[in-house]
Amino acid sequence: MAKRVVLTGGLSGGHTFPLIAVARALSKELDGDVEFLFIGSRGRFEETAMAEAGIPCRFIVTAKWRRYASVLNFIDLFKLPIALIQALWHLLWFMPDVVFSKGGAASVPIAIAAALYRIPLLIHDSDAVAGRANRFAARFAARIAIAYERAQRYFPASKVALTGNPIREEVLNGDPERGRRSLGFSADRPAILIIGGSLGAAPLNRAVVRMIPDFLAAGYQVMHITGGSNLEQVQAEAVLLGLKPGLGYVALPFLPAAELADVYALATVVISRAGAGSIAELAALAKPVILVPLSTAANGEQRENAYEIARHGGAVVIEEANLGGHILSEVIADVIAHPEKARAMGDALRKHYYHPDAAAMIARGLMTLS
Repeated sequence: MAKRVVLTGGLSGGHTFPLIAVARALSKELDGDVEFLFIGSRGRFEETAMAEAGIPCRFIVTAKWRRYASVLNFIDLFKLPIALIQALWHLLWFMPDVVFSKGGAASVPIAIAAALYRIPLLIHDSDAVAGRANRFAARFAARIAIAYERAQRYFPASKVALTGNPIREEVLNGDPERGRRSLGFSADRPAILIIGGSLGAAPLNRAVVRMIPDFLAAGYQVMHITGGSNLEQVQAEAVLLGLKPGLGYVALPFLPAAELADVYALATVVISRAGAGSIAELAALAKPVILVPLSTAANGEQRENAYEIARHGGAVVIEEANLGGHILSEVIADVIAHPEKARAMGDALRKHYYHPDAAAMIARGLMTLS
């Protein structure tokens, strides 16, 4: 009889893509003799990525506790029991052998429901600072996988294993020449990649778009992944700055993994938020990275991620408030002018934060619980 596994977590690519990576690894371990069901929040990544992976979905309402005074906190108190009832129903209908959770507000009712049904739960936390949902769910979890050693302080040591972050294997197979052809770029000019995370990053976009003319004047080519919701605004600002297609600047929405792989491969240096998913993929590719942590990220997790990596020499960190002026331009120029420094940064990032067997380790953990 096929194993049944529930996947939960959301609402971002940083949660969704590792769930799919682990599902693929588990399916490989079990020769396809496994059935999956995703239960969580309804979002663009959950709907599209899970559908592409062939994983059916059931959606529940999401009750979220915000760190600031908001009437929505009061409203969401009434959503939690509804979400728990939905979780109990979906788990009863599917009755899995094990639940794998990536955290996030939507995972909390699933964790509670799994505990009530005595279904084994394995959770994974991607960041140096453990998320509140995972810290809560840890009391119900049989096993806890972490990506950063610093996260161990939030969980019972007897349950914890350091696995790293699972990544999409597709991003490892990029072709820089194919990327150049698709973007119309030249082979004799450095290429800068700017990524704000799977949901985009409006403050980062606003800051860097004003610097694009300087980047082009310095002889760089620029690939700017804005996030789908920010693309039109960035393009409008680029027009006002006189940036026209074909001049070495391309604004892109969120990219599928195969296309992103070519963009990654083409990049000489990357400017990125410090989300765990992007860091793991860049570590696999040993890319020199300038990290700009999101100042409003939950629990300060992006700042912790960024400075933990910088401590090992794997990145340069620039705070969002310091993006103006010439700091970013000077750091980029320094990295590009010193290839040996760029290689050392990429090698340190890969050494400490790339775990090629992360998905397989978590899959085997799920197998031992089911």
